[in-house]
Amino acid sequence: MGGKGSKSSKKKNPAELTEQEIQLLLNNTNFTREEITKWHEGFIKDCPKGQLNKKQFIEAYQAFYPQGKADKFCSHVFKVFDSDNSGQIDFTEFLIAISVTAQGDAKKKISMAFKMYDVDKNGKVDKKEMEKIIEAIYDLLGEEHRKGENSPSERVKTIMSKLDKDQNGYLTEDEFVSGCLEDAVLRSMLAPNA
Repeated sequence: MGGKGSKSSKKKNPAELTEQEIQLLLNNTNFTREEITKWHEGFIKDCPKGQLNKKQFIEAYQAFYPQGKADKFCSHVFKVFDSDNSGQIDFTEFLIAISVTAQGDAKKKISMAFKMYDVDKNGKVDKKEMEKIIEAIYDLLGEEHRKGENSPSERVKTIMSKLDKDQNGYLTEDEFVSGCLEDAVLRSMLAPNA
């Protein structure tokens, strides 16, 4: 009733780790109970309220990529991690995302990358969406050389010609995942940690 936002109805204090959340994380990650507890302690130290907003997320990312502009890229990543669209990443969302990116198999990592590229969340990635992400990656990495075949639009043409098997102008998750699994160069560019 007097709560702030949709997360307050789920549990009283977002900084608190419930047994239900521990069970969810044990079932959906490869972390042990002890590791989950340690990750939670670190998360709460950095986010005492138990939630990470987009601004905090971007600031954290910028520490890893000081030479680039992280804001565009991080906005896309944040949307994937914020699975309930609350505008905040809680500990459970954070640890599941960490698990997929750090421990997940290549297929799961590539699938997560697809979700990031699918900006409008319609289950497809078109040329425009792909170009936005390529530009954001270039910004993040501080890539200055964006002419000729290294331009985002040329990069996208190459990617689409290799992955868009049915030539309909967009990629489904299956096309994206199988294409990246088959092509190491594309995988390293589109899903670098896979």
